[in-house]
Amino acid sequence: MSKKIGFIGLGNMGAPMAANLAKAGHSVTGYDVAGTTAEGVTAARNLESAVAGMDVVITMLPNGSILRQVAAQALPLMERGSLFMDCSTVDVESAKNTSQAAEDAGILAIDAPVSGGIGGASAGTLTFMAGGSAEAFAIAKPLFDIMGQKAVHCGDAGAGQAAKICNNMILGVTMIATCEAFALADKLGLDRRKMFDVVSTSSGYSWSMNAYCPAPGVGPVSPADNGYAPGFAAELMLKDLGLSQQAAEMANADTPMGELARAIYAQFVEEEDGHGRDFSAMLPRFEKRTRG
Repeated sequence: MSKKIGFIGLGNMGAPMAANLAKAGHSVTGYDVAGTTAEGVTAARNLESAVAGMDVVITMLPNGSILRQVAAQALPLMERGSLFMDCSTVDVESAKNTSQAAEDAGILAIDAPVSGGIGGASAGTLTFMAGGSAEAFAIAKPLFDIMGQKAVHCGDAGAGQAAKICNNMILGVTMIATCEAFALADKLGLDRRKMFDVVSTSSGYSWSMNAYCPAPGVGPVSPADNGYAPGFAAELMLKDLGLSQQAAEMANADTPMGELARAIYAQFVEEEDGHGRDFSAMLPRFEKRTRG
């Protein structure tokens, strides 16, 4: 059944997600402060006209602070029983705060950050990690099926963000380890192809090695084969690692590898040449470094 959908945030991820919903037959109205649009999506002149009277409002925003601001504007304009779906990657507390504000207004809410990057958004192959009630997930599921290939109901409000943060902490740590290992293999005189052939079929295999290899010309095509133009930018990895450490502090969890990965990406992005490059560009970084 076609739904009236308001989509707030038509950036690199939001625009193709909104376009896929429109292509599937839904009536989608989009709004972005930058004035960007998406194919098949009706452009709203302001946030209010993108929200009022909609069955579902979807947001894809940069951070938790902006999410809270948008929710504060949008929720009073939404009808009771409608759905507020946030697909941004934000801190757990902001996700819970937004969900509670929606519940207080008689609106269903679900936090559903995504994995799969810009390519997955365009192809409709994202993975959604969802937190919220079973009722909210049931309404959102047909939309997840259009925008992605998999949606996991992780639990109550905030659980989607928790899953995303934990996943990307693993990803950040393993990418650093993969890049370190290639740089070490180079210095030991080991051919990169031989390195890949061994590790990708041995106990060291990982998504960072097997699906997103940071060494150009080795393994499936990845950003390394395009001069490290970002599929997933290093500054976004830094953001996610920062969220993981914020959550770890809140939960009193010991995450030394996560904190070290955050510090390394902070140095790479803020002090070196990492900003605007793919997060796998850690490999040329380590190639140039020595123990000194």
